Amino acid sequence: MSNAQAPSALSRRDQIRKEAARLFAARGFLGVGVDEIGKAVGISGPGLYRHFSGKDAMLADLLVGISERLLEEGRRRAGDAPDAAGALDALIGGHVDFALDDRDLITLHDRELLHLKEEDRRRVRRLQRGYVELWVEVVREAFPVLAGAGGERTARAAVHAVFGLINSTPHSAGPQPAQGERSGLTRDGMAALLHRLALGAFAAAAATAGPGEG
Repeated sequence: MSNAQAPSALSRRDQIRKEAARLFAARGFLGVGVDEIGKAVGISGPGLYRHFSGKDAMLADLLVGISERLLEEGRRRAGDAPDAAGALDALIGGHVDFALDDRDLITLHDRELLHLKEEDRRRVRRLQRGYVELWVEVVREAFPVLAGAGGERTARAAVHAVFGLINSTPHSAGPQPAQGERSGLTRDGMAALLHRLALGAFAAAAATAGPGEG
């Protein structure tokens, strides 16, 4: 393949990813055919096989890809921060952006992970564990009261709770976040609210930590 063709192929692959995610999220992985995905991007169903070997490969690409992206971006954000508080702030901001801008992928993860092949599912789980551990480490640095062995349990529970809070956005927000949410908040307003709620949840976890947790 020539250098001139590569950008076009990459663009088409990204289009397929976007439309596959949208259709899978709207109708379920089992409810969408290859021909429908091809029609959405303007090519024949069989033409998709030049980019993906099939629906299974598309779903794996989407779910493994977002797990890799979250971990890599999280590590970058935490590494670039001046201190633990800044790292936590950056992690929250990145995950909020993901929740608001990649809603289809959150829906897919919640509903379609079971349709991945076992090897791909294990890979996603491994990446997710790395992402959680990154957050737990940063939370415990940002709140020294959680630095002890007992504090790890509290920090981990708080991280999962915050993920649940932020990831619930696709189920409660409208389809056009730039034009306003069902809650009446704009996209930026919802982002700011989620950010404050997440920080508050971690502060509350630290405040309720028992004497043996610090």
